[in-house]
Amino acid sequence: MHQLNLPDWAIERGRAMNYFPRIEPSRTALIALDLQNAFMEQGQIFGNRHAREIVPNVNRLARTLRSAGGQVIWTRQTVSQVAPFACPAWQLDTGNPIVQAAIEALTEGNPGHRLHQDVAVEDTDMVLNKYRYSAFIRHSSDIEETLSTHDIDTLIIAGTLTNVCCESSARDAYMLGYRVLFASDATAAVTDAEHNAALLNLALNFVDVRSTEDLVALIAA
Repeated sequence: MHQLNLPDWAIERGRAMNYFPRIEPSRTALIALDLQNAFMEQGQIFGNRHAREIVPNVNRLARTLRSAGGQVIWTRQTVSQVAPFACPAWQLDTGNPIVQAAIEALTEGNPGHRLHQDVAVEDTDMVLNKYRYSAFIRHSSDIEETLSTHDIDTLIIAGTLTNVCCESSARDAYMLGYRVLFASDATAAVTDAEHNAALLNLALNFVDVRSTEDLVALIAA
């Protein structure tokens, strides 16, 4: 698990913009980003122990919110060659063997693309492919339509990577008008430094950073 280092001054300053002491569970969705084999399994292209370590907290958040009438959405980072989901060619240098391995791992049907076996997905949950780092940007997913259908106005962000897909999704969701809470110990990066840097920027301007314990209590209240 990451060693967290989020200064009190950052939390206090950020609360002037994003502080949510109460939420309505029925209008809240957990967005659990990219807990796929490619990012978790040892030996996979982006396999990361920190991502494996957060699974119990993510599952706890999912179970708690689900029981309180909220929505749980799992995303899968996906590479497509089909417009409009395909990325520009310059972003994916297939001459680089690491990039090529990543493309293969994150192509639908590949074992790397699957959600990890320890992720507790239930029949009432939704699983969405996304084609950009942010789930909310153009040509990434239909998550906005999904949330609108369920009258969702509050999001809890969990998953991996903290400083890439989680941060990108949180920032865009905030700018679209969602209340965003961010699970500090249910998100994971490659290093503590990257994780904490993302939390700092997010806490100052975009989200209410909370621990899993805090979020569970907030849902229950």
